[in-house]
Amino acid sequence: MATTAPVNFNVNYLRTQVIATYDRVAREPSAHYHFHRGPEYAHDFLGYDREELDSLPRIATERFAGVGNPLAIGPIAPGATVLDHACGGGMDLLLAARRVGPAGCAIGIDMTPAVVETATEAVRRAGLDGVARVHLGFYESLPVPDASVDVVISNGVLNLAPDKRAVLDEIYRVLKPGGSLYLADVVVQRELTLKARSNPELWAACIAGALVESELPEIAAESGLADGRVVRRFNCFYDTTAEAKVANDLFIQSVNFHAKKVATNGVSLQGFLF
Repeated sequence: MATTAPVNFNVNYLRTQVIATYDRVAREPSAHYHFHRGPEYAHDFLGYDREELDSLPRIATERFAGVGNPLAIGPIAPGATVLDHACGGGMDLLLAARRVGPAGCAIGIDMTPAVVETATEAVRRAGLDGVARVHLGFYESLPVPDASVDVVISNGVLNLAPDKRAVLDEIYRVLKPGGSLYLADVVVQRELTLKARSNPELWAACIAGALVESELPEIAAESGLADGRVVRRFNCFYDTTAEAKVANDLFIQSVNFHAKKVATNGVSLQGFLF
C-alpha cells in the first residue's frame, strides 16, 4: 500500500511542477495537456448536467480539469458548509454554492495563485460573492476550523499528494461529525513500480501517485472516514497522452468515492486561520 512518496522523493519539485501545470491551465485553458478539460468533457465523460454547465461563467467551465463528478455522489443541503478541496477554476465550487444557497457557505481552497484569482473572478461573475469564497492554501493544511464543514468535495487531488494520509487526516479534521467526503480521484488496479513512483513527471501527470482502487476504503478508514465505497467509475484518460504512459494492466481510470466522518461527542472548534 503506497500512501506516501518514495524515500528521497523530491516533494518540493513535485509541488513546483503541479503549480506550474495548473498556473498554465488558468492562463491558457485551450493549450495542450495530458488530461481532458472543459464543459464538453465534463458532460460527455463525467455526466455533469449540460444546462447547469451552460449557466456558469465560461471562465470556470473552460478551466475544469477534474477526473470525476463529486457532486453526483450525494446531496448537498441548503444552508450547508461545503469545502472544495483544491477548487481549480471553480466549476464544482459554483455548483456547490448554488446548492447551499444564501444561507450556506462554499469555500474553495487551492495552492496555485493564478487559479485562486481565476476562481475568485468566476465567483464574482456568477453573482455568488455572498455564498462562495476562495483562499490560497494547501491540501495538507486547510485554512478552516476543526469540525466546521458538512461536505468536502475533492476532484482529482489525492493522486497528486505525496502523503495521502496527511490529506485524509486533514479532511477528517475539518468535517463535522456525520459529515461526508465526496471524492473523485484517479485509481489503478495494481501498485506501480518503485521506478514509476519515483518519477515526478509521472506524478504531475496524475499517474504515479494514484492509489490502488481496492485500497482506497482502507486508507480512508485509517483516517477515521468510515463506510468508504466506490459508487461510479469513469474513463477520464481516454485518448490522452497520460493513457499512453502506462501499462495496460494498470487499468488507470477514475472513481467517485463516498465516505463519512463517524459522529462523536465532545467536538471542539478552533478559529479561522485566514
